[in-house]
Amino acid sequence: MDQTVRTRARDRCEYCLTPQIASKLRLWIDHIIASQHLGPTTIDNLALSCPFCNRHKGANLAGIDPVSAAFVPLFNPRVDVWDRHFRFNGDQIIGISATGRATVQVLAMNHPVQLIVRRALLQEGLLPDARG
Repeated sequence: MDQTVRTRARDRCEYCLTPQIASKLRLWIDHIIASQHLGPTTIDNLALSCPFCNRHKGANLAGIDPVSAAFVPLFNPRVDVWDRHFRFNGDQIIGISATGRATVQVLAMNHPVQLIVRRALLQEGLLPDARG
């Protein structure tokens, strides 16, 4: 199952799109709905996640949209399309929907450390051009 998740994700974090090549740590298999919330260990509930996104996401299923203050579900890579919730603006990931904005905030996607990594990835052409 591990290799199936990695192949489907093209060896990229399914939240921030950081490629495996950018991390000395192996990308983790994340339960989208955490086990503690009765999320099953099935291919439909697993996503590839960089250690940074995984640590910040934890068992969270939802967050608060900083624009509308609405309580909304976090981005789910199995049912949501990345481009409908996020876009790149240089090295930053911008949430373009309530779910995207809440996910950017909860997962701390624009933390200064993430921006440094993303800047280097952009310089080396390792982020998808179609994303921004």
